[in-house]
Amino acid sequence: MTAPDSFLSKLTGLFASPAAENPTGPMVESAYRHAGLDARYMTCEVAPADLEHAVRGAVAMGWAGFHCSLPHKVAVIQYLDELAESAALIGAVNCVVIRDGRLIGENTDGQGFLTSLRRLVDPRGKRIVVLGAGGAARAIAFELALAGAGDLLVVNRDAGRGEALVGDLCERTAVRASVARWTEAFAVPAETEILINATSVGLFPDVEAKPDIDYDTLTPGMIVADVIPNPPRTAFVKEAQSRGCTAIDGLGMLVNQAVIGIRLWMGLDADAEVMRRTLTDIFGGPEGL
Repeated sequence: MTAPDSFLSKLTGLFASPAAENPTGPMVESAYRHAGLDARYMTCEVAPADLEHAVRGAVAMGWAGFHCSLPHKVAVIQYLDELAESAALIGAVNCVVIRDGRLIGENTDGQGFLTSLRRLVDPRGKRIVVLGAGGAARAIAFELALAGAGDLLVVNRDAGRGEALVGDLCERTAVRASVARWTEAFAVPAETEILINATSVGLFPDVEAKPDIDYDTLTPGMIVADVIPNPPRTAFVKEAQSRGCTAIDGLGMLVNQAVIGIRLWMGLDADAEVMRRTLTDIFGGPEGL
């Protein structure tokens, strides 16, 4: 047996809170193994108060980069040296690349979601409702706007946050965007063609939770998407399917954004099918990849 030239693995990972239910680690490591790459991906529970320490630690340990999930996608920006065009436009970061000690913020969430959505429909000219106005919602809304969405309605409980997102969309893109205050069970407008849950409602372990909408306003043929990967078939997805909607779960977005992240970190075109199969094994045959 020939000894390797180096025993130093390339390091990547995830900073999130909560982090335990996030399946990105085994998914990404399956891509590393398939490519014969000596690299690791570590899922890290990082409280908001500890985010700066985690970021500095990743630099000190020579990491190639890391993902940021809830609640760090906006807060991490203050600790970065540079924002890529996508992250600067969106105002949120889900992927950080470390090059020569410099931290570069990227946003691959929206691109990953758009790739998943386009397997079913082109969003150009479509009337779309986005539930939420956080980091994932911002990424998705901007990518939809840049892809030519017709009308985009942002629904959020914090009116100020929703108005800020819509203001940014109208200032930086050509989409017709508006905001609705989410104060009770939201009635989805009859003309809606695509409905997206970009909130964390329904994320494990709260698997029975659903976004507070009037489900009687969902119509057969409407495309309903969830960004939550665990569980893949959320209560929201199940309810939409029971009413004749075409549902997209969060696993496609998870795979597609990771493909981009791995390319940024490693210069590797990861095999998306390998990662899909890993998630299928974990969750027992998820649909909608």
